[in-house]
Amino acid sequence: MSNRRSMLTMTGLHRAVLRLSGGRLGRRLGGMPVVELTTIGRSSGLPRTTILTVPHREPMPDRQSGERLVVIASRGGDDLQPAWYLNLLAEPSVQVARWGEHPSPYRARTADRDERARLWPLAVEAYSGYAAYQRKTEREIPVVILEPMPTS
Repeated sequence: MSNRRSMLTMTGLHRAVLRLSGGRLGRRLGGMPVVELTTIGRSSGLPRTTILTVPHREPMPDRQSGERLVVIASRGGDDLQPAWYLNLLAEPSVQVARWGEHPSPYRARTADRDERARLWPLAVEAYSGYAAYQRKTEREIPVVILEPMPTS
């Protein structure tokens, strides 16, 4: 099975476990909270939703309300970037939902070099598999920062 197909299968199974258990199972994976990230397909223009773990969260800087979420575009160490990552590069306005909550608007961006240097070790501390994924591929696995958009 291709890595793409296995990732889609795992996401589908995870979503099914969440729905069938009413969110009692699957809200956390490996100790990390799980969110649904909805991007806009860069080719189709249609909403695309995936389930991701959040290895790190932190308050927004400068007393802004909300919480910054960090996700990792690992795709299991595949040499190709995940489709959701390519989608948010094309359109950084995304929706994020914790299980059982309504989606909220977020702005997605790739961590810059300094941010990645600080956040990558925190992600690896939360899930050591990220380090193994990085060793499997020549691409630098992106660290993505999701910041809540102000509500008016």
